[in-house]
Amino acid sequence: MDYKAIIFDLDGTLIDSMQLWRQVDHDFLTRRGIEVPADLFDQIPLGNNFIGTAEYFKERFGLPDSIESIMEEWNAMLRGHYENDVELKPGAGELLETLAQKGVPIGLGTSNSLELSSKVLAQHGIWHYFNSVVTGDMPLKGKPFPDIYLKVAQELNLEPSRCLVVEDTLTGVQAAKAAGMTVVAIHDEDSIPFATQIRDLADAFVLNHYELSELLKT
Repeated sequence: MDYKAIIFDLDGTLIDSMQLWRQVDHDFLTRRGIEVPADLFDQIPLGNNFIGTAEYFKERFGLPDSIESIMEEWNAMLRGHYENDVELKPGAGELLETLAQKGVPIGLGTSNSLELSSKVLAQHGIWHYFNSVVTGDMPLKGKPFPDIYLKVAQELNLEPSRCLVVEDTLTGVQAAKAAGMTVVAIHDEDSIPFATQIRDLADAFVLNHYELSELLKT
C-alpha cells in the first residue's frame, strides 16, 4: 500500500477499551435516573467525539451539567483504568516501534480525550512514537466528519491522500474516507454489528495487528 504516514484511531484499534465506554454510558445516565435508550448513538449532530458527545448528552437528556463538567466526569470515571489496566491490542506496540524505527510518521486521530489518550499510551511506553495527536476534546467536528483526520494530515504536513488510516468503527472508516485517505479496517468485537458495512467501505480489512503488519510489509 502506498502511504507516507499512518494515522491510528485509539479505542478499539490500538487499545481494548470499548466495553469500558459502554459501562460509562450506562453508569453516567443511571446515576441521573435515566434509562439508557437503545438508539443512544444513532444520531449525534456534531459527531462522535468527546465534546460533541457531551453536548449531545446535555441536549438530549436536558442535563443541568456544563459541557466541561460532563467531560471531566467521564475522564474521572476512566482515569484509573487508562493509567493502569487498559491493554494494548496484541501486536500494536511492536508495529508502532517498527514504523518509528523506519521513520514513518505516525499520527493519532481519536474521539477520546487528550488526558486519557496520553495516559494509556504513556503507561505502555508508546506515547513518544506519535508525531501528531488530535483528540476529541479539541474544537473539531467528530467522526464520521473528516475534521480530526484532516487536522492530523495538516500537522504532519502531508496531503490527505498520502495518509493511511487504521480504524475499527464504521464512523471512523467513514471519517477517514471522507478525508480522502486510504483506510484499513481492523477487527474489534464491538463493531461486529457493522462488519459488513465496514468491510464494504474500507480499502482493506485485517483481523489483528499481525495481519496489519504483513499488509504494510513492515
